[in-house]
Amino acid sequence: MIPPIPRDIPDLPAIPGILPQTPFHVPATAVVAPVRRPLVAFFRFLVALVAAAGVAIEMRLGSPLHVLSYFTIQANLLVAVVFVASARRARTARRPLPAVLMGGTLLYISITGLVYHLILADPSSGFSMTGGIAPHTGWQAVSNQILHTVIPIAAVIDWLLLTRPAPFAVRHATTWLVYPLVYLVFSLVRGEMLPPGTPARYLYPFVDVDRHGYVGILGNTAILGVAFYALALFVIALDHVRPDPLRRGGRRPENRISSPATGGLK
Repeated sequence: MIPPIPRDIPDLPAIPGILPQTPFHVPATAVVAPVRRPLVAFFRFLVALVAAAGVAIEMRLGSPLHVLSYFTIQANLLVAVVFVASARRARTARRPLPAVLMGGTLLYISITGLVYHLILADPSSGFSMTGGIAPHTGWQAVSNQILHTVIPIAAVIDWLLLTRPAPFAVRHATTWLVYPLVYLVFSLVRGEMLPPGTPARYLYPFVDVDRHGYVGILGNTAILGVAFYALALFVIALDHVRPDPLRRGGRRPENRISSPATGGLK
């Protein structure tokens, strides 16, 4: 009589001189066949087109080199490039872009919208760029709404309703803050290179060394840095608990290749 085969076979002992293989986790998306998503592709192409149009209007109305120096413009250009690439992948059923790239893009454009509406457009904030200035009109008003309101909202909608949750980690929050830090250095160096009295020597009031000095700038940027880091952590936390918009019932995708005991695919 043949004895029954045990359900759990123990691992073989390690062979001397040969390093054991380390277990690895294969994400569900690696074994789930991608599908074409034409409506998602259309929405992302449209968002990219609108963002590019807003930037083009600003460059047409002002000096291109000066316009491209603003964080707002750079963030919207990033949205345009990333959303075009993401739309092409959705249309052709290719793997999505890296989640870290999509998350960083979402964070930067969210910073753009929040800083503008809560600080730069608020006369009581102490850093307003609209106080004592006539409201924007014509194409200037159109581009202003596109870059600071329409695109940030569209990016959040895309993330909540059209993008699957990603395996974000806390370390990604620190990684995403590298670009704002580099931009801060660029803004300060640019201001030092321009002669005193140059209009918009410092691009944003909270980094205006002439008004606040370097000690004040350090305090302003430290507060903003903490706020940006908290926003990044909020994005990561919300991404872990939000439902998957592409799965029936809102559940995250599962695989049924390996047993739950392995801790990897299911």
